[in-house]
Amino acid sequence: MSTTNGQWYPAEWPARIRALAAGELTPVAPRRAATVMLLRDRADAPPEVHMLRRRSSMAFAGGAYAYPGGSVDPRDETDGAGAPGTERELGWAGPSRAEWAARLGTGEAAAQGIVCAAVRETFEEAGVLLAGPDAETVVADTTGADWETDRAALVARELPFADFLARRGLLLRSDLLGAWARWITPEFERRRFDTWFFVAVLPEGQRTRNASTEADRTVWTGAAEAAAGYDRGELMMMPPTIATLRQLQPYGHAADALAAAADRDLTPVLARARLEAGEIVLSWPGHDEFTKRVAP
Repeated sequence: MSTTNGQWYPAEWPARIRALAAGELTPVAPRRAATVMLLRDRADAPPEVHMLRRRSSMAFAGGAYAYPGGSVDPRDETDGAGAPGTERELGWAGPSRAEWAARLGTGEAAAQGIVCAAVRETFEEAGVLLAGPDAETVVADTTGADWETDRAALVARELPFADFLARRGLLLRSDLLGAWARWITPEFERRRFDTWFFVAVLPEGQRTRNASTEADRTVWTGAAEAAAGYDRGELMMMPPTIATLRQLQPYGHAADALAAAADRDLTPVLARARLEAGEIVLSWPGHDEFTKRVAP
């Protein structure tokens, strides 16, 4: 469907919205997910954010720019996934699971899963690992054949993240993440996710790479520059992506954005669709720029 900007809007939405309104469509339960806005400072300009472009062949949001992220693996919520008696404790540093549960509005197991997914998916898709040998340090280099072997095993779900960290003597550094926002995929979508957005600063010594089979391009870009590309219709993005990009623009340094995350409102944003005289009115509460009216 044509648009004056880069707002992602699948052609099937109107039919699915009408089917939902008529009681002919049962919403799919959303899966918990996490995504990370990875930031780095640059000289004489606001920080850059790492983004990837999803392959056009992807069933969900193909061609759209997004951040590294993905669904929670059920094993992220536990201390391991081996046979009974072989589970390893998930190495953890920073705010406790209880503190994260209070921040995210979930139980402790779910909170662990969400935070773990954020760290795991950032390593899987960008090659950046928010973990270290102790609570004060972070690994400086995640390149090399041995790291790639482990990353591939994580992607294939052959290796639980807890076991990966334990094998390398590492702790997940939950203090390097700041919870920024929460968006839930609309009820009329085929694939639905309950996604927590986090912000993090690129650890010193580490560098990103396109490690994702789901992306055909990755870029470091200023939030304002990316938003301008969206406004011109040159970059396609889903509403939560462009919304969070705009929210990052006031911050002059990556650390400023990370510090500001502590005060962010995590009330979930869920699109609403209604029919007015046969016309579809689609809106995201608190984000008027995404409102669309679709004539019959």
